[in-house]
Amino acid sequence: MYVTPEQIQAAGKANVDTMLSFAAMQFAAVEKLATLNANAVKTAFEDHLSNTRALFGAKDVQEFVSLQSTLAAPAIEKALAYSKGVYEVATETNAEISKVAEKRATEWNENFTSMLDKAVKNAPAGSDVAVAGIKSMLAAANSAYDNFSKVSKQATEIAEANVAAATETVKGLAKAKKVA
Repeated sequence: MYVTPEQIQAAGKANVDTMLSFAAMQFAAVEKLATLNANAVKTAFEDHLSNTRALFGAKDVQEFVSLQSTLAAPAIEKALAYSKGVYEVATETNAEISKVAEKRATEWNENFTSMLDKAVKNAPAGSDVAVAGIKSMLAAANSAYDNFSKVSKQATEIAEANVAAATETVKGLAKAKKVA
């Protein structure tokens, strides 16, 4: 079996398309992070100005200390919202990249198996054992990849649950400080 120029061209085009797809995903993620950062900086600056004015308007030390603790809770909540936004962008981008990588791996496996089947037709007698061994290794690798993928998804879900729980805990602490 010979590889034709058309097959080489198709493989090259598929690889370039995949790389361009990855680049577009990364660019979209950077754009989302830039927007998130710009909004966070703008809000932080506006809050800082407002808080400074409020603190300078305090009439005594007790009011100043009270204002400081009152102004801290919204800042904590905004920091949590920012970190949650960054986490969401990262997990979303990771999911998109994983989908493309899984698709390419599936295509590669299909092409490799097809090529192997064609090679078997032209192979000398007795090479069936070697081909069966290669197919067995490919099946084992696919199985390992599937297991790794499942474990990775479970780890991501656990991490998301932990982030959500930590966020709620910190929010609860911030609200408790407000009340106190």
